[in-house]
Amino acid sequence: MRRNERTTLILVRHGECAGNVEGRFRGRVDFPLNPRGREQAAACARAMVRMSPSVVYTSPLVRASETAEAIAAACSIPVVPEEALNNMSLGEWENRKKDEIAREFPDQWNLWMQQPESLRVPGAETLDEVMRRSVACVEGLVARHRGDTIAVTSHRTVLKPLIAGLLGIRSPWFWKVHMDTASISVILHEERRGYMMHRLNDTSHLVSFETEWV
Repeated sequence: MRRNERTTLILVRHGECAGNVEGRFRGRVDFPLNPRGREQAAACARAMVRMSPSVVYTSPLVRASETAEAIAAACSIPVVPEEALNNMSLGEWENRKKDEIAREFPDQWNLWMQQPESLRVPGAETLDEVMRRSVACVEGLVARHRGDTIAVTSHRTVLKPLIAGLLGIRSPWFWKVHMDTASISVILHEERRGYMMHRLNDTSHLVSFETEWV
């Protein structure tokens, strides 16, 4: 095996679900893809055929696993559920509309909008905790699949911490990276150079999507 063999990590945010359209904090609530989300997943899968991933690892939540299954069917590869890629647990905020949270908890909402890395919600994970588990997971996958191309299907509040952790972006980092539903991002890894951002939030394969800024 060559010392500087390159591994390609394809990061996919799941397709759209009702929680996205309704402006909810989704967390571990198990929303399935809505009709547009299924179209997005299919379009994402078609775009990934030429990238030739060998496997897709996915959050166990259905909106991510449905997206992963579309990719797997198009690319004729296995799907592997991975708990460490599960969405951020949001405690008391789960399934609450964001405008309601903004009214009821203005101080915490202000933190979410400006420095969510410092946010503490009762019963919820912190973004630093999500970063640690997602980075540890992906580093293990990269070691296992060195020199290969693999896909990961997960959630905004997992993929953003993951990117920041892999690239060493200093806090506050959450709002410095933007990821739309069913977007494709690519990180490369070489032993000599470490992790390198190659492609971010590519939505060129999508006909329709609504972007989320909060």
